Amino acid sequence: MLVHSKPGKWAIWAVFFVLFLPLFALPLLVIVAASFAGNWSGALPSGFTGEHYSAATSGDSLTALTTSLVTAVTASVLALLVGGWAALAAASLKKRGRRAMDALFVLPVAVPSVVVGLAVLVAFSKPPMLLNGTRWIVIIAHTILVTAFAYQSVSAAIVRLDPVYEQAAASLGARPSYVLWKVKLPLLLPSLNAAAGLCFALSMGELSATMMLYPPDWMPLPVQIYATTDRGSLFTGSAIAVVLMAATLLVLLAVSRIRTKASYR
Repeated sequence: MLVHSKPGKWAIWAVFFVLFLPLFALPLLVIVAASFAGNWSGALPSGFTGEHYSAATSGDSLTALTTSLVTAVTASVLALLVGGWAALAAASLKKRGRRAMDALFVLPVAVPSVVVGLAVLVAFSKPPMLLNGTRWIVIIAHTILVTAFAYQSVSAAIVRLDPVYEQAAASLGARPSYVLWKVKLPLLLPSLNAAAGLCFALSMGELSATMMLYPPDWMPLPVQIYATTDRGSLFTGSAIAVVLMAATLLVLLAVSRIRTKASYR
């Protein structure tokens, strides 16, 4: 902390908890409490039960969780390949070219995601790229939405990268391909892992564009949560939401451990 006095530190912590608890922690705690509630007629839930989690981890909900995991992992890998490669290419361009590349990749997140969903629906509903009604149209939409974050993360890491390592390798006779694979990419690995985690988390929670595109046999978990709560099953929907949060946090924890190991290489 930049505050050195003890009363100032206590004041900062007090402000943090006053703002953090009502805005961030409390809504999540309400969802967790609702996932165990049998009914909620007063200020607090009552009739605690675990039956909602039985529905949240079986049947359609389990299929939706698998769908979300496959979609998020595939979209994250594609986003890293496209966004990372574009960031490496943009680093070699002149200033005007880099600005154009930045604008191109930021565009999908500068407009509402439902607009991206509509654009993908229109683009892939006619030959020769007829993907409407398949899982791939959902994966493509998620990839478009999260690639911007992979591109920005890798671009920022490239700017901070010390060129001495590349220059040293080149001075020893290493070819550009060798410098890329053996020097540059290993140095960028922590940023790539961070971008992968961010892309995965964003894909797992994407709803707006997905609602316009998903086929009946490829329903991600956020859509399942929306459908469940729309039918009035708020407690079951809360349990499914907790499962979604837990699955996302577990994957992010695994990615953070990989990133920590990569940072010490």
